[in-house]
Amino acid sequence: MLVPRPSERLKFNPWEEKHIEAFAAMNQDKEVMEFFPAILSFEETIGFLIRIRKHFDQNGYGLYAVEKKENDGFIGFTGFSKVPFESFFTPCIELGWRLSKFEWGKGYAGEAARACLEFGFSRLGFEKVYSFTSILNRRSEKVMKKLE
Repeated sequence: MLVPRPSERLKFNPWEEKHIEAFAAMNQDKEVMEFFPAILSFEETIGFLIRIRKHFDQNGYGLYAVEKKENDGFIGFTGFSKVPFESFFTPCIELGWRLSKFEWGKGYAGEAARACLEFGFSRLGFEKVYSFTSILNRRSEKVMKKLE
């Protein structure tokens, strides 16, 4: 599987068993999931991971597990997905991310997103990528504006 090149502080990997516990904890955190309909149970996280892997199998790209280079610590995911709903801007490819709240405010979301964008345009041949969030999610909106 092709993955984005490591950035200054981060690396991108295929999903492994070692990521599941931290991924589930992140998805059960009310602050992390504030702008989603609900937190995810452990079983729902496994279902999400199965969908992530299926997306990779079908498309050759997806949401990558993100780890810190310094200690291999899992901090969340960043990557691409085909948008599954209809809108004025679909069909399209979305750049998305979700990070543990313990990693917020350190510039990791923007760093990971920039590495993924470079990979998407140079290696995957994307011509256009979208990113969107709830109008209430100011943190993600701030990251998006920095990527423009």
